Amino acid sequence: MTHTLDPIDEAIIRQLQRDGRRPYTQLAREVGLSEAAVRQRVQRLLDAGIMQVVAVTDPLSLGLRRQAMVAIRVHGDARAVADRLSELDEVVYVVLTAGSVDVLAEVVVHSDDDLLRLLHESIRSIPGVVSTETSIYLSLRKQTYQWGTR
Repeated sequence: MTHTLDPIDEAIIRQLQRDGRRPYTQLAREVGLSEAAVRQRVQRLLDAGIMQVVAVTDPLSLGLRRQAMVAIRVHGDARAVADRLSELDEVVYVVLTAGSVDVLAEVVVHSDDDLLRLLHESIRSIPGVVSTETSIYLSLRKQTYQWGTR
């Protein structure tokens, strides 16, 4: 189900993407509505699943030293494999793809040993997984959540 956003909704989203802690009073001033109206709009956007306001952590500062993207080839229903991957705590992103692989899973772990264990004991043991190819992140250059409402 798609939702139509008006320019005020889009402005609210842009402001919250810059700073999710921005007070309703400040949002109201910036978009030209009352604080109550902004509060209702934000709640409507949250309830509709159009946006989330969350804290994003830096994995390295939490001791999670290894990040990787795992490309997975599947025999059978890739959706079932994606659902199983989504249940793993170390997996932070799962997407079904069209192309040479069926599923991409981003993983965050403490060490190379943990990555090896995750690959062998968890991911490759999921029924339907045929093969994996892992790309280890050496240096993160850009990560943003500010793609707006395009």
